[in-house]
Amino acid sequence: MRYLHMLVLALLFFGAKTYGNHHPVLQVRTIAISPYGIELTNQKSGIYYDLINLLLKKANFESEHYIYPYARIIHELEIGKTDLTIMFKYKELEPFVEYIYPLPTLKNIVIGRKGQNFTSIESLHGMSIGYLRGAKFSDEIDNNSSIDKQTITDINQGVTMLSLHRVDAIIGPAAPIFSAAKELKLADDFFGEPLIVSERTPWLQMSKKSQHMATSQQLKTIFSQMMSQGELEKIQENY
Repeated sequence: MRYLHMLVLALLFFGAKTYGNHHPVLQVRTIAISPYGIELTNQKSGIYYDLINLLLKKANFESEHYIYPYARIIHELEIGKTDLTIMFKYKELEPFVEYIYPLPTLKNIVIGRKGQNFTSIESLHGMSIGYLRGAKFSDEIDNNSSIDKQTITDINQGVTMLSLHRVDAIIGPAAPIFSAAKELKLADDFFGEPLIVSERTPWLQMSKKSQHMATSQQLKTIFSQMMSQGELEKIQENY
């Protein structure tokens, strides 16, 4: 009986720690793509990282917030290990997530080195492009077997491969590509002209297997207020 009593007390203690005062601890993940999610020597930052942290502060929610690669976040959303993130919509994820609120649409581009100006998808035939593992930037390119897709772990790696002539181009949102080039101290005229291959909208989204689904409407209300008040633009100015 003594051990049973101690076990009950321990459960009550940890339960109160996690859920006391109705402050749910959300498992939050931000994509490991600069300038959206940046991790340097255990210091985390980034546009989406800061934006979600501000949301949770306003909602008075506790969180464990990590910066992970695309593929890992997708898997964790499916199994409910990740509660909340900001990323594009993916068809294969639709049964597993609730889309809470959209962010401004982003342009996805294919871009090569100076002098390589791609004018169409057909102009990429026979070329190799750096493609972020787990991401989907263009259905037309994804389904085109005439284009060689070289998997990269992050945008910086792709831009580095491009600079070393290991790929002919890289695909992804424009901001992370140019941010990587700046971080790598490449020349201002390093890139050729970009080819816009898609426009996609990032969404604040929650796993349907999350234990905190009941909070989604509250998060939507606060996040929509933040967006109308220009909080995203204020954060972007820091990057």
